[in-house]
Amino acid sequence: MTGADKSTTGADVLPVLRSLTELAELVERDERLFVRWSRGPEADLREAAASTDDLTGVSMPGLSANPLDVEPWWQDRSTELWVARRLHDYSHLPREKGPGVRPWILVGREVGRGPDNEPLVRDVEPVGWIDEDVIAQAEREIAGQAARWGPLRRAR
Repeated sequence: MTGADKSTTGADVLPVLRSLTELAELVERDERLFVRWSRGPEADLREAAASTDDLTGVSMPGLSANPLDVEPWWQDRSTELWVARRLHDYSHLPREKGPGVRPWILVGREVGRGPDNEPLVRDVEPVGWIDEDVIAQAEREIAGQAARWGPLRRAR
């Protein structure tokens, strides 16, 4: 990872992606990348690499994550805008899930779908943390679009 430094959270020592451009370049190079909003790989992998449905408490067969692969219908549009949209969609999670929740990138194998149709992944390999400033960059990218977008969690 070019230009990325290391971040230590417990035993997690992962590169930190510091720009939307750097994240977009990673997405263009690698497939099967997902973003997960949690307290990090150390906590997730300690909990048997399974998410729990918040509504029912049911344990799911993998970690809930969101794919970063660019879909073919996106055509030749900016990968930075694609990644900004993927981050923006779930930017409410740190506020909703509490302290220590932040986005990180992983490679994984999809094993099913969660209750919100999100991929559930196993065989997780942590790739890196996403710096808070990347989220701010994503928000600015989205704000510059003609259409009004909102995160998936909208105020009632």
